[in-house]
Amino acid sequence: MEFKNKQIVVVGLGRTGKAVSRFLLQRQAKVIASEKKPREELIQDKEIKILLQDGLVIEAGGHRKKTFEQADMIIISPGVPPLPELENLKAKGKQVMPEIELAYQFCKGKIVGITGSNGKSTTATLTHKILKEGGLRAFLAGNIGFPLINFVDSATPEDVYVVELSSFQLTYIEKFKVDVAVLLNITPDHLDWHPSYEHYQEAKFKLVLSQDEKALTILNQDDPVVWSLQSQKKGEVLAFSLTQEVKKGMYLKDNWLHVNLEHPQKFLNRQEIPLLGSHNLENIMASALVGYYFGVDTSSIRNSILTFPGLEHRLEKVTSIKGITFFNDSKATNIDATLKSLRSFADNIILILGGRDKGGDFRQLIPEIKRRVKAVILLGEAKDKIHQGLQGIIPLYPVSTLNQAVETSYSLASPGDNILLAPGCTSFDMFQNFEERGQKFKEAVLTLKEKVETK
Repeated sequence: MEFKNKQIVVVGLGRTGKAVSRFLLQRQAKVIASEKKPREELIQDKEIKILLQDGLVIEAGGHRKKTFEQADMIIISPGVPPLPELENLKAKGKQVMPEIELAYQFCKGKIVGITGSNGKSTTATLTHKILKEGGLRAFLAGNIGFPLINFVDSATPEDVYVVELSSFQLTYIEKFKVDVAVLLNITPDHLDWHPSYEHYQEAKFKLVLSQDEKALTILNQDDPVVWSLQSQKKGEVLAFSLTQEVKKGMYLKDNWLHVNLEHPQKFLNRQEIPLLGSHNLENIMASALVGYYFGVDTSSIRNSILTFPGLEHRLEKVTSIKGITFFNDSKATNIDATLKSLRSFADNIILILGGRDKGGDFRQLIPEIKRRVKAVILLGEAKDKIHQGLQGIIPLYPVSTLNQAVETSYSLASPGDNILLAPGCTSFDMFQNFEERGQKFKEAVLTLKEKVETK
């Protein structure tokens, strides 16, 4: 693919947009970065300053239709919502593609693509750990790790790229194919971005339906939406399940994870696994199956799992104060993630819920709240909507700040209780991202601990 003197528009100038711009400028393209943010904010970034010196042109404060029309090619960063003008230009034959599609055309190694509504980052990180500790030249890319385009110049045929893929990225793919596709689950999410749940599903399905016959697919047999793809897939399919034995793959039975690739055998006892929650057993099984596919031996896969600490802001234990334990699951940004978080505990939960709504139905939480939760602290833009959905079901305590949420939850708790931040919403009403929300939660908890214990 020739880029010299081509006019290429990069939509979005976040981490991926900067990486794509750098790649294209090195190949003597004329690069215009189109961004909604004001120029004054963008040029504070050191990387962007260097890119400007290298010839990058920035169109700030919004996207101009004329800029798109005059481009030879348009590269879309993850998270850029569907723009009607881009859809129209693509329909007329204009080259419009996501970063992964561009990078794919230069990648020489194998690609493991991991997607799902929840669990992607944990599964991708653990899969990378299993492969790397198993002796492979493995790299973590996509939404976690580095943009795939960063690896292009040093790529070799022996490389394995573990790529976490969002529905945003998959929406625009055409030629992108993976050697191993992992589809963890599909539940309504990002309905503030996708025009419909069906549109969201179709984006996730693309990962599997775009594969060649010789490629491997790993599917969650317990998720009927995911498992429906099994009949549409011509190549090999491995399954994982928490509820039933599978013909080929991994499953949970009598508190043991079993692997059945040639003949069934016990793999790991559930009690040995350091991560909380049944959903993490699904993530572990999917990761282990990728390890087996690439020839990593059982003892090495087991060791990688047993030494995996989990990711920050995913059911992360913060600390205990006088027998009351705080958990940070700030990454639980949709209803399904909050449900999985709640199911990780037997009962005695005080739940901190709220943020910016993504179009979810909070009434879906009612059965688990009745079973496991003592009180709900409501926070953020969505607190009125959540209040309407849960009124009369459970004691509700609206607050204005995360610090108040921590203090109120502690005042309601007794020794043995678990205070759980699992918001079921994005963080963008009050914070830059879920990481900042989780960090501020931990800081508030540790400040409270110091205050309580120095009395």
